[in-house]
Amino acid sequence: MSATIAANMIGADFLKLRKKRGTLIWALVLALAPLLIFFIVRAAQHSSSPTANPAAGGVGGYTDALRLLAMFFGPLAAIMIGTDGGAGDIASGVFRDLVVTGRSRLALFAARVPAALALCWLVVGAGYLLTILGTYLFASGTPTPDGALLANGLGFALLSTGVVCAVAVGFASLTASRPAALTVLIGWHLVASPILASISSLGSTRKIVLSQAVAHFSPVSLGDRGPRGVTVAMGGGTALVVLALWLAALLALGAWRTRTMDA
Repeated sequence: MSATIAANMIGADFLKLRKKRGTLIWALVLALAPLLIFFIVRAAQHSSSPTANPAAGGVGGYTDALRLLAMFFGPLAAIMIGTDGGAGDIASGVFRDLVVTGRSRLALFAARVPAALALCWLVVGAGYLLTILGTYLFASGTPTPDGALLANGLGFALLSTGVVCAVAVGFASLTASRPAALTVLIGWHLVASPILASISSLGSTRKIVLSQAVAHFSPVSLGDRGPRGVTVAMGGGTALVVLALWLAALLALGAWRTRTMDA
C-alpha cells in the first residue's frame, strides 16, 4: 500500500470521527469545562480572600490544571474518541462495505489509530491552550512557568492522552462494541486504577498499572493528593516498558480481531 493511499485512509477515518458531533462535543466538554470551572472558582476564591487562597494562575495554578487535563479529564476525552475510532465502523454498519472494497483489514485497523490520535490531540491541545491562558491571566503577580516547563507540560499531556487513546482504539476493536469498551475503560480509569495503586500490599506489581507508568513522565509533582491518587515510584526504563507492553498488547489484539471477525 502506497503512502498516498495510507494518508487518504487516515484522512477518511479522521473525517468520520470529526463529523460525529456527539463524540466531539462531549470530548471538548470534558477537556475544557473542568479547566474553566477550576480557574473561575479559584479566581473567585482568591479575589474574596487573597491571603487565605492562592492565585488561580501562576506555577501553582498551572500544576493543578495540568493534573486535571493530563491525568483525569483529558484521558476521559481520549477514551471517548478512541472507542469511537475503534468500533465506530462496526456500530454504524459500514465495516462490511469497507471490507468488500478489497482493502486489507489490517490496513483498515492501522488507519484508525493515527486518525483517533489526531482528533484527540486537537481536543487536548485546545485544553492546554486554555490552561496556559488561565495560568497567565490569573497569575496575580505570582511566578509563572518558564518555556521549558510549558513545553514539557504539553508533551506530557499529549503522551498521557495519546497512550490512552491508542489503547482505547485497540480495546474497542477487540470488543467490537463501543458501549462495552467505553464502560470498561472508564471504569478502569476512574475506579480500578486508583484502587490498585493505593493497595500498598501489591508492592512493585502496581507498576504495571498504565496510569502509574504515564505519571512517571509528569514534569510537575503529582503527589499522593493529586486527581489520580497515589503515585508509585518507578524508573524511566520500567515506565517505558510498561507503556510499550500496554500499547503492543491492545493494538495487536485489536488488529487480530479486525482481521478475523465476520464482516
